[in-house]
Amino acid sequence: MFGTPRPYWHPLAAGILLGLVLLATFLVTGHGLGASGLFTRVAAAFGVWTMPEATAANSYLGGFASGAPLAGWITWEIIGVVLGGLIGSLSSGRFRAKIERGRETTPSRRLAYAFAGGALVGIGSRLARGCTSGLGLSGGATLAVAGFVFLIFFFAAGFLTMRFMRRDWL
Repeated sequence: MFGTPRPYWHPLAAGILLGLVLLATFLVTGHGLGASGLFTRVAAAFGVWTMPEATAANSYLGGFASGAPLAGWITWEIIGVVLGGLIGSLSSGRFRAKIERGRETTPSRRLAYAFAGGALVGIGSRLARGCTSGLGLSGGATLAVAGFVFLIFFFAAGFLTMRFMRRDWL
C-alpha cells in the first residue's frame, strides 16, 4: 500500500471522467457539483443552535437555517469527496503526511499561506455565490456566463498570486 507510488492519471482521462461524473450528478440529483455551501449550512446550523432568532433574521444565513446539515445533499457529497480522496491516495500508494513547500519556505510559513489562501477563496466563493466546482464546473457545463467569468478571475488571481509567492514578496 505504501510502496512505489503509481503514476497519476493522464489529465485528459481525468477530465473526461470528471465530466461524466458531473453529467451523472445532473441526471441523478437534478443539480451539479458544489462544495462551499456546506460551510454555510454548518454555520447556519451552529447559529440556530446558539442564536436562533438572530440567525433566522439574518438575510444571508436565514435561508439556510432550516434543516439539519446532514439532511443536505451537499454534506454527503463532501463526505464522498473526502472518502474518495482517501481511498484513491491509499490505493495508489500516494498517501503521505507531509507539507509540500519550496526550499525557501518554512513549514509554518507554508501553513500560514495555505490558511490565508483557503480563507480568501472561501470568502470569494461566498461572495460569488459558488465555488470552483459549483460555479466554475457546474456553471460552465450549463454555459452560465457567471461560471466563465468566475473561472477567468479565479485563474487570473491564481497566476497573480503565484507570481508574488515565487518571489516571496509576502
